[in-house]
Amino acid sequence: MNPQNSLQAFLDQDIHEEMMTYIQAHGYITALCICPEVIAEQEWLDILFGENPQFESAEQRQEIEQTLVSLKTQILRVLSSEEDLVLPCDLDPGEDLEDSEIHGWCMGFMEGVFLREEVWFANHEEEVSELLLPIMVGSKLFEEQPEFAEVMKDVDLVADMLERIPELLTTLYLLCNAPEEKPALLKSNH
Repeated sequence: MNPQNSLQAFLDQDIHEEMMTYIQAHGYITALCICPEVIAEQEWLDILFGENPQFESAEQRQEIEQTLVSLKTQILRVLSSEEDLVLPCDLDPGEDLEDSEIHGWCMGFMEGVFLREEVWFANHEEEVSELLLPIMVGSKLFEEQPEFAEVMKDVDLVADMLERIPELLTTLYLLCNAPEEKPALLKSNH
């Protein structure tokens, strides 16, 4: 089994609630790649695994952790090349957003944002908020807030927002990591 498949099989076995699934982990790691501050490897790995993950051996732990680190490198490479990131899940929420894969991905992404929330919004607060909106909607973490409740009622709008996530990630990455390119980039996005 290749390392990527081993990683997916490990994360998707339902060990305990705190551990992220593969799709949640992908969203989470994507957020870490975009975050303007580098987060220590052990810190983000511990959050991804939640409480003590049950590894079969020290070798398995090392393999899983290294595969996660190389996944982070791959995602970073795609974002910095200004290509749209292909998400490992369907962007269409289907009948129920909560049961969809994109919901899990957005939940993971927001977990990554919450890890250093103040850093995300320290510069370009308005643009970052605007670009994060589809992911915030997809996560359903804010559905109690009136402005989100209003958006959530429009199924087609939600689907359109989720469809745009890959292109927004590139813009968000450049905004947070290459501020000098910001003006032209944001003009082309509107």
